[in-house]
Formats: sequence, structure tokens, C-alpha cells
Amino acid sequence: MTTLTCESCSMPIGTGRYCVHCTDAEGNLQGFEERFAAMTTWRLEREPGLDREAAEAETLAWMATMPAWADHPAVTRRS
Repeated sequence: MTTLTCESCSMPIGTGRYCVHCTDAEGNLQGFEERFAAMTTWRLEREPGLDREAAEAETLAWMATMPAWADHPAVTRRS
């Protein structure tokens, strides 16, 4: 059995391109700002001592490695 990963966040998934956390009610990929905010919040919850600026920088760096976001202007501007 092949395990797929979400092209937005890399979470393991069974089918499709994106996980339930990265999609809206219709199954479409959420917008960049919504995903960026949610991923940054997740990062801050995982490491409480991390400041927001560092969490945002780490989130952008992570998103740059994900196929769904690699060409997004907010990600490519940081290069």
C-alpha cells in the first residue's frame, strides 16, 4: 500500500492531493493566507517559546518545500 502525502502540508493521506486540514468544505485547497495562518498557529502551539516572527519564517520556509505553495508569490519573494 502506498501512502500519499498532502501537497500542502505533507500530512499522510489515503487519496487525493490535499488533506482535510488544507481543504475547504468542497475539497478545494484553502487560500494561501488561511493555510499560512493555520500552519503558523500550529507551529506556535508545538513550540510555545517560539516567537511569532520566527514561526512565520519557519512556516514560509516549510511551505516553499510543498508542491502546492512552491510557486506562490509570498513564498518565492523570500528567496
